[in-house]
Amino acid sequence: MNKNIEKEFSEKAELFKALAHPTRLFIIEAVKDKKMSVNEITKLVGVDISTISKHLDILKKHKIIKGEKEKNYIYYHLAIPCILEFMNCAIRVINKK
Repeated sequence: MNKNIEKEFSEKAELFKALAHPTRLFIIEAVKDKKMSVNEITKLVGVDISTISKHLDILKKHKIIKGEKEKNYIYYHLAIPCILEFMNCAIRVINKK
């Protein structure tokens, strides 16, 4: 495989890996319409804060979500709304099985 093609598809594969966890998909859904702090997300998901922080780091690394500091808190929100279109497409694929 040509190096440019390999790079292009490797980047896409990394994005799919970032989405390949139920908790991260849930976080995306949770922050699609409102900003939420780590504490709010932790309570909503029901796991410890360090686990949520790791998931948030992966989503931030791929620029799917963005954190904005307000006073002493960082509030996360969806940075790429078109990811919701992809998730809707995935639901359609699942429902066709």
